[in-house]
Parts: sequence; C-alpha cells; structure tokens
Amino acid sequence: MPTIPGGYAERVYAGVLGKLIGVYLGRPFEGWTYDRIMQELGPINYYVNERHDVALRSHHLVVTDDDVSGTFAFPRTLADCGFPERLTSQQIGNGWLNYIVEDRSVLWWGGIGNSTEHTAYLRLKSGVPAPRSGSIELNGKTVAEQIGGQIFIDGWAMVSPGNPEQAAYLAEQAARVSHDGEAVHAARLLAAMEAQAFVEADVQKLLDIGLGFIPADCLIRRVVDDVRAWHAGDNGNDWERTRALIAGRYGYDKFSGNCHVVPNHALVILATLYGADSFQDAMRIANTAGWDTDCNAGNVGCLFGIRTGLAGIDAGPDFRAPIADRMYISTADGGASITDAVIEANALIQAGHRLVGSKPPARPNNGARFNFDFPGSLQGFCAKPGEAASLHPLQVGNVEGHSRDGHRSLAIGFRRLARGRVARVATPTFFDKDVFTMPIYQLLACPTLHSGQLVETRVEAGSSIGDVSVRLYASVYDERDELAPIFGERLPLQPGQDAVLTWRIPDTGGYPIFEIGLELETENPLGADGTLYLDYMTWSGAPEARLYRPDDNLSTMWKHAWVNGASQFQTRWEGLRVTNGEGIGFVSQGSRDWRDYRVSSVITPLLARRWGLAARLQGRERYYALMFDEVDGGRVTLLRRDHEEMVLASDRFAWEVDRPYALELRLQDVEIQASVDGRQVFSVRDEGRLPLLGGAVGLVVDTGSIATKAVDISPL
Repeated sequence: MPTIPGGYAERVYAGVLGKLIGVYLGRPFEGWTYDRIMQELGPINYYVNERHDVALRSHHLVVTDDDVSGTFAFPRTLADCGFPERLTSQQIGNGWLNYIVEDRSVLWWGGIGNSTEHTAYLRLKSGVPAPRSGSIELNGKTVAEQIGGQIFIDGWAMVSPGNPEQAAYLAEQAARVSHDGEAVHAARLLAAMEAQAFVEADVQKLLDIGLGFIPADCLIRRVVDDVRAWHAGDNGNDWERTRALIAGRYGYDKFSGNCHVVPNHALVILATLYGADSFQDAMRIANTAGWDTDCNAGNVGCLFGIRTGLAGIDAGPDFRAPIADRMYISTADGGASITDAVIEANALIQAGHRLVGSKPPARPNNGARFNFDFPGSLQGFCAKPGEAASLHPLQVGNVEGHSRDGHRSLAIGFRRLARGRVARVATPTFFDKDVFTMPIYQLLACPTLHSGQLVETRVEAGSSIGDVSVRLYASVYDERDELAPIFGERLPLQPGQDAVLTWRIPDTGGYPIFEIGLELETENPLGADGTLYLDYMTWSGAPEARLYRPDDNLSTMWKHAWVNGASQFQTRWEGLRVTNGEGIGFVSQGSRDWRDYRVSSVITPLLARRWGLAARLQGRERYYALMFDEVDGGRVTLLRRDHEEMVLASDRFAWEVDRPYALELRLQDVEIQASVDGRQVFSVRDEGRLPLLGGAVGLVVDTGSIATKAVDISPL
C-alpha cells in the first residue's frame, strides 16, 4: 500500500505556492513570443505586472485565472464523491457541471470549436458524458490536443505523493473530460513527474518515470527525447539555443489551433532541464521562453516547488510576500472562492491522506482558518497602507513560536506608534472594486464572513511591547460602495501577555464585509514600539443574517456577494428577482462552513416550471431544495440534488403564480424539516451514503422568474 512520505505537507504547500508564482509571473504577457519578451521586457526575473513601460494587460498581480481555478477546483470532486479508489472521468465531468457557471467562471469562453474547454462544457451540458465529451472522435484532433489537459494536472499529483501511477491515472481521467491524444499523454507525464518529485529530486530520473506512463510511439515522447538530447549536447549551458531548436521543430507554426500542447510541453521540459535545481532559473526560463507563459510557468513552478521545497522558492528574490498566499478560485461554490495557498494546500493534504487510508494530521488550533504554521505563510494578512493620516505603517512576517498549539505565528511589528494614530493589519474576506478591472476571467465569490458569526483570535504581546491596546475590526461596504470600519472591544496589553479576543459580528445592514483584522493603538504621549504576535484567527458556523437589497440600488457590492447562476439577477423591484430562460438557474450566498441552520424566505413565483428555496448548496448540482412544480396539478417536493435528483418527500400542492409563499428549511445534521406558510410539510432524514452536511442558501427557478425581498438565515 502507498504511504505518505516525510515532509509531505510542507512540500504540498510549496507546490501550491510554485503554481501561483508561475501563473502570476507569466500572466501579464501570456501569448507573447520569446522575441517580443526579450525586446520589450528582457529576461523575466520578477513580477512585471506594474511595469509602465510596456502595454501590459493589467496591473493586477493576484488575478482570477483558469490555471488556478481549474487546478484547485476540479480535485474537490474527490471529496464530493467520497474519495473513491478510482475516480472516473465521468465523475470529474460531473464536477465541471457542478463548479462551472457557464460564460462566467473557470474557463475561457471562446466558443465551440475555438475554446477546447468551452466545447467540452457544451458537450457535458447537452448530456454527452466524459470522456466522450473531450474525444477526438467527437471534437476533432485540433480541438482535442490543445494545452488545457496539461495545465490542470497539479492538484492530482499533489494528492498522490510518491505514487506516480495514481497521479497519471487521475490526470488522465481529468484531462479526458476536455482533451484527447497528445494532450492526455502530456498530462500523464507531468502528473507522474510531480508525484514522484515528493521522493525523488533528480530531473533525469523524474523524466524517466514520466515517460513510463506514455506510449513509446507518441509525439510527446519524441519531444522529450529531443529536448533531452539538445540539453545534453550543450551540457545544459545554453537554454536559448535549445529554445530556438524547439521553435524550429515544434513551434506554434507547426500545429493548428490556438494553443497546442506540444510546443508548450517542449518549453516545460526545457525549463525543467535547464532549471536544474534552481526554482528561480526555472521560472526565468519558462517565462522568458514565451508562448503560453502562465500555463507553462505554473506547471514548472509546481514541480520545482515540490522538488526544492520552500527553501528553493526562498533562495532568490522574494516571490512570496507580494502575493501573501492569496488566490481566487472562481466557481459556483462561491464561499470557497476567496482563499489562499494554506487553505488549498490543507485540502489537498487531507485528500492525499484519505486516498491512502491514513489519518490526516491534526491542524493547529483546532483547524483555525488562519494559523500560519507553514514557514513564511501570511494567508492574505498585510499591513494596511498608511495613505490616511491616521494609519501607521507596520511590518508583518511569519516567525517561529508564540503559538499555543502550533509552531509559528504572525509577527506584527511597529515603531514609534504615536498617540492619536492607529495601525491595522487585515486579510480579505471578499473582493474589492478593483477586481472588476481584471481582464478575461470573471470572479464569482461570496464573502467568507457574515453578520452574527463569532470571530475568535489569540494574540500575544512581545516582551518589550509598549503601552498598546488591540481590537478586532472589519471593513464593510456602504451604500456608496465605500469601506467603513466597525470594531470589537479594545483590550490593553502588557508585555508578554496573551489574550483570546472574541467578537460577534454585528448586523451590517445587508452590506458585505470586505476584510477582517486587528487594530493597534497607544495612549502613551511618547508613543510605543514593539511586536504583537497573531497566533490564529477563525470563525465557523452559520450566520445570523438577512440577505437582501440594503438600499434603493445605490450600491452594487452587496449584489456581487451572491453567486449568479441564472440568466438574470434583477434588483429593481421587490429586491431580489431571479430569472432563468431554460432549465435550472439559481443565486446563492454562503459556504460549506454553514452546516446546521434555518433558512426562510417569502417567495413569489411570477412564471416558472419549477421553483423553490435551496440549502446546503455546494455548486450548481449539489444541494437540498424545497421545490414546487406543475406535476399532477401542483406538487411540493423536498429533494436532494447530486447531479441526479433524489426525491426525499413529496405531496400535492396547488400553488399559484403571483402569490407569495413563506418557505422554511431547518437542517441539523441529517435531519431536514420543511415548512410552507408556517405549516410543516416534511420531516426527513437523509441517511444516504454521502449526505450534504454544509453549504450556501439559494433561490432556485426552472424556466421562469421568482421574486423575494429577503432570505433570512440563523444557526440552530
């Protein structure tokens, strides 16, 4: 039986970081040629997103990108399916249908026959299951052999440490949802290499392992053999010569389509060989070589992150501090969209242990959302800029010690903090308005923190800290979509003192919370110096909140707190009106942390084939719902949807359009109670193999429109 190798957790974290760094490095000039990069940018040694001397796509560093969203969203299918021994392509295809919102999330929506992934999605949507959805037989060789099968493989490798056979199998099943032929061979080879990199550092041996999982006569093998031979011919000293040879034999002009896998796979092998044992050299080569830079550098970054670990990433320029672990995973499961490298690494680590049948390691501080136990981790925490006169600068970094149950903490250092000024450090719980200027990929996300939730954090004052007090604070959007702070109680600190702060988030009036953090202040007229250590910060459980239009359409950020999986989401009339032109559409808000709760709403069907109220929603295809339809003259049904619908209870109900109905669902563990107009209609236990134990709330409509003023939620 496979076992988990030593150092697994930290290497997964390094692999996730490597993926992010590679994508963020290469994204601004994705698609550029080597010649253009050298002419306009020169060798890529660091992030260029803020360079003003070239016409780059965007100033953003942390961006919504298919390479990130697909890589970390699709492996969630493992948990959704109960960690089966052999996850199938069809199950992963179902995951696509669950997590992707058409034309809005994860993929490049370039059109059928133009975008490989869009083509495959339309096949899946029309009822064609994977792997046929991505087959050459159905879509043609050009469409099926583009790069996408390769760029999403890293998660499958990171749940398969030291097990290249499992990694190659999972990568193939995932790749075949949308790709075929050489694209699948490339996916298998890279996944096997990354999995073996947990236990083997030698690049040549990793290549031999990877080649063992692809056919002897395939083009990808010939590419690898050629690049290895060219590398050996110059003793690994002239990557630019080999790049030119690749362009001459395997360049874009030799293949049809927008972004063929073969040229880019060749550059991945180029960077892997010439990068040797240097993460920095591998990143420079993968990005400077051109073509699909974010995809290629993302794969190379993950491989080298696993191989060289955090020490390898930290051996050169500081790639980590500017991103502070931050990432967006834009899916229909919006509560998991605002995330970071630690959260995603922990999910993969848990999956890796589950797949070998071992007990996952206990996470520090009872699994706190933010804990900093990985060296250098920041989880989005950064000092708020001192642009306002009242904000004082801080230094933030990860250090050893000062943790009750873990090994590390976040050090918040300050000097000469003056009375009358404050210093703040915070992490995002939602997105800012600047997100709307990000190109190409839309971000669908729900806030991770809501009214009524209890925030808990432990802090420790340094031994030389001055006269300082600390309090929790949050920034909340208002009717002008501007941010305003709200505060918990202030606590004075003495040198060496530790304290646990708790704060129940007050009613924000329907406006979303953008960030959560700490504020420092001193009453000493001489000012204060010192260091405050943040051990952990966390919250969980359902909120006590009303989700509604908080003003007369003066603001918009509250609306973006809903994931929109419907044709239209209107806010002009009653407050919330959901319309779907054909089939099932929904809007939702919340996360899988919302487990036991009561949700209610007074809903008016305006015109609909089916409609209702959803709970524990985990995407487009996974939820419970109290639904009304037209069967037998009218029916009310309590159902569970997990790609297929299971009726848990049903009864006749002659409902009418244009009439409001008060709906309520109560969910506690596997028990579900449903009421209509104050009368309980169903009480059931979902004792199936994999009940849905947590998730968002939602409004669901099938071919029509429904309206409501608000959705109310409270914990049980």
